[in-house]
Amino acid sequence: MKVVILTSVRRGMASLALPAILRAGHDVPAIVFCGGGTLGLRRRIERRLRKTLRIGPLGAMNGLRMRPWFSTEPADRLGIEDIETVAARHHIPFHETSGVNSARTIEVVQQAHCSLGLSLGNSYISKRVFSIPSSGMINIHHELLPAYPGAQSVLWQIHDGHTESGYTVHQVREHIDKGEILYRESIPISFESTLQQTVVTTCARLFQKSVEGLVRVLNDYPALIAAAEAQPSSSRTYTTPTWREFRTMLRQHRRLLRTSSSN
Repeated sequence: MKVVILTSVRRGMASLALPAILRAGHDVPAIVFCGGGTLGLRRRIERRLRKTLRIGPLGAMNGLRMRPWFSTEPADRLGIEDIETVAARHHIPFHETSGVNSARTIEVVQQAHCSLGLSLGNSYISKRVFSIPSSGMINIHHELLPAYPGAQSVLWQIHDGHTESGYTVHQVREHIDKGEILYRESIPISFESTLQQTVVTTCARLFQKSVEGLVRVLNDYPALIAAAEAQPSSSRTYTTPTWREFRTMLRQHRRLLRTSSSN
């Protein structure tokens, strides 16, 4: 399969997945690093203000503190390299654009003439981008759908008292994390002495396992999309927790850690 990769993360899933995709025999004509993210500056500021109003100043500050738990710390643990370095090693054309929905991104994806787009580490992608490949675009969400759309990996599962997390490979549609589910897999949460260590360890495992799932999807995409069904509608989309929700996560983590240690 001919796949174009879009990512907004220098050291993330794109770097981890690219060698596995190539080993499986798929063609990657281009990698697009969307350095400006997915939204313009004004919309990013407006979105952050709305989010702060929703989760409160303490929740927003705590969210900034937690951000590395889901990104740089799992990447450090797995030794993930910069995507530009990985692309150069495999002689894959690398393009840097101002944003995933920018005119330059659209131009690169059009010129790739690919059958499928792969979104790894992006937020909102507009239809004018995800509809360019002949079979559309797919995404990896590091939580289980349809239960946890938009969720940060592991945290909300712990908040709800669960001992499993997981990942979902799904089709990209106009609403975030709402496309048809192609493949999903649960894994046990790796409980460590602190919530941070639990999140980082489990996220690293999710990164590795989701690469395997992604390759399965690419290898059998026509059959999987033909059998896929639309997700049921859900009124809730998860986001960064408020300070009160985070305190609940800490309490639940201590309880679940005790339970897992006694088994």
